[in-house]
Amino acid sequence: MDLGIRGLRVLVTAGASGIGREIVNAFVEEGARVHVCDVDSKALAALTASSPAITGTLCDVSDRAAVARLFDEALAALGGLDCLVNNVGIAGPTGRVDQIDPEAWDQTLTVNVTGQFNCTRLAVAHLAKSGNPSIINLSSSAGRLGFPLRTPYAASKWAVVGFTKSLSIELGPLGIRVNAIQPGIVEGDRIRRVFAAKAEQHGISVEEMQAQAMAQASIQELIQPRQLADTILLLASPRGRTISGQAISICGDLQSLS
Repeated sequence: MDLGIRGLRVLVTAGASGIGREIVNAFVEEGARVHVCDVDSKALAALTASSPAITGTLCDVSDRAAVARLFDEALAALGGLDCLVNNVGIAGPTGRVDQIDPEAWDQTLTVNVTGQFNCTRLAVAHLAKSGNPSIINLSSSAGRLGFPLRTPYAASKWAVVGFTKSLSIELGPLGIRVNAIQPGIVEGDRIRRVFAAKAEQHGISVEEMQAQAMAQASIQELIQPRQLADTILLLASPRGRTISGQAISICGDLQSLS
């Protein structure tokens, strides 16, 4: 299926590994041009070397000066902007709320929410010039369900949904559509680290922790990053031109997080 996004100019945050890398590669396969930022210089260098359609900037999105440099370099490389994918996010600490280090709480909210704000505020004027503008924010199933022992992460991902819905209403008159993706339990290194931390908190094995988590879904399969990327491509394409203000769950019908 031709999605009609050849030549689309895309900025993906935290795009050098994991879900972000899958998103970047999916866009490139469809003929888009992608600028990527990441804090991992080696992963970023490897990704940009893999295709002439990918350029990159080393950037921590919680640093506003660094984000300003990112946009200067992205716009120089792409010649404009059609799509912003706010993929950046960290897992944050695991523990009961009274045991969480306040600095870890602050860092989680700063990266996961303020980082999206830092990028979005600079993207709007450029997206408004596009004939097919979109913003896709990465939330989580933790942004619609309670998540015990992961309150900083859950709070940040609920905030992303509120940010998304408000932006959709606010930016609609400019023709910019804004949506959020809420992944369930996604295959990758991050979820393995989360399972290990929660298993330690519960005093059980990692295998038992994973089995408990998967038992809460109707379709008991780990979500593959490519499933997320494919949905993002649709939302960024002309085929998604009337989809806005949505928090789209890709989770196997996950009913709760434990």
